[in-house]
Amino acid sequence: MKDSKQSNSPLYQIVFGAAIAGIYIVLTMLFLPISFGPVQFRISEALCVLPFFTPAAVPGLFIGCLLSNFLGGAAMLDVIFGSLATLIGAVGSWMLRRNRFMVSLPPILSNTIIIPWVLRYAYGSEDMIWFAMITVGIGEILAIGILGQLLLSALSRYRTIIFGRRAEA
Repeated sequence: MKDSKQSNSPLYQIVFGAAIAGIYIVLTMLFLPISFGPVQFRISEALCVLPFFTPAAVPGLFIGCLLSNFLGGAAMLDVIFGSLATLIGAVGSWMLRRNRFMVSLPPILSNTIIIPWVLRYAYGSEDMIWFAMITVGIGEILAIGILGQLLLSALSRYRTIIFGRRAEA
């Protein structure tokens, strides 16, 4: 088991956040055809449950999304506001980390509410906002609510090995 001082050190948090960002980018680029667009299923969004385990996931998810959007050729409004939606969701997940089922809710909601507006103003989507909220929401529920919860379950067994002792706030 990792020493709790080690897992809370600034260097450890930076490295762990960078690793999470890297995994997010690789997953987004690997599944590029389904990671972007009005109907998307971004498999990398399953990582949005990681704030349950470590605060390093918050900046890691934000930077991973920011770089993925940039490298994927997203419009600048999408790079900025899509990444902010992920940051808002990650912060919310960290705040709700004491309940493993609630941890998925903030990123699902932030993306469902923000991304349809990004699609409208960054790409000129003609879809009605409520319709885009439904399509984005379905993708987020599948990626975070289902895949993310499966990932959370798989990682929970090894939490002390991978993440060290859970930080309590």
